[in-house]
Amino acid sequence: MNVEAPDQQVSPPRGRPDSESAAADSATARNRPRRREGAAWVFLSPWLLGAAVLTLTPMLVSLYLSFTQYDLFTAPEWVGLDNYVHMFTSDPRYWRSALNTLIYVLVAVPLQLAVALAVALALNSIGRGKGFYRSAFYAPSLLGASMSIALVWRALFNDGGTVDDMLSTFGIDMGGWVNQPGWALLVVALLTIWQFGAPMVIFLAGLQQVPNELYEAAEVDGAGRMRRFLSVTLPMLSPVLFFNLVLQTIQAFQVFTPAFTVSGGRGGPADSTLFYTLYLYDRGFTASHMGYASAMAWVLLVVIGIVTALLFRSSRSWVFYNDKG
Repeated sequence: MNVEAPDQQVSPPRGRPDSESAAADSATARNRPRRREGAAWVFLSPWLLGAAVLTLTPMLVSLYLSFTQYDLFTAPEWVGLDNYVHMFTSDPRYWRSALNTLIYVLVAVPLQLAVALAVALALNSIGRGKGFYRSAFYAPSLLGASMSIALVWRALFNDGGTVDDMLSTFGIDMGGWVNQPGWALLVVALLTIWQFGAPMVIFLAGLQQVPNELYEAAEVDGAGRMRRFLSVTLPMLSPVLFFNLVLQTIQAFQVFTPAFTVSGGRGGPADSTLFYTLYLYDRGFTASHMGYASAMAWVLLVVIGIVTALLFRSSRSWVFYNDKG
């Protein structure tokens, strides 16, 4: 006799209440940005470690050494503000190096930017071969900072060099620009001006972003080429001009290789090419006054910061952005 078992109702597995599921989803959503932030810190850690070890730590050590007398061979001796006082009151060569650097910045940076803008305008107006000419004009920026190019530059302007021979054919006998105190600084400035490729490429990129409609509207209003340049090109290019100005000014204050090579590392003739960084190198590594050199480095950092802040302050009156209403 078959006896059928009564049907047993199997209840479905009990899930989490809706409130618990919502809480879990909310916790997962909150933890997701934290996991992403943790991954970001992992990827940034090599840079942060390098910045701390190779940049921040040396800067702090240099700041400490600027208040000491240190010759690289004995332990630093704390002297307080003596290095800074001597720098500003008892070192005429320091002020000569500062003056040379200021003259160099005021001469080289505007001329370099003017040449870069002129070449960028010329390249922007040609149709074929723009890539070739852009690369050709950019090459000096890659080569100009090397010691070999600086040596060639010195040979060109030295007594009996190519430039001296060319001027002699016109009856101008200067005996070499490098040997003349009034012209040696100009040799270094010309080398910097020759390296106009980097700002030229940036200017060219900015020119290609200027809408043609603005030029067409100005031409309809009767504006000539110069008026279009002053009223359309320069205002639209002012952010790029400001960027190049800040970048090249900072680099000019730190010029070293051309001055070292042209002067033979001495800043001559008659300290005419004694730039700030060259004198800093002389005090730190030739005279072994590393504490004094550290003080000079921090003064240079402060000066560059002040000049950069002034440039940013002045940009409010002459830099125009497209997003301004």
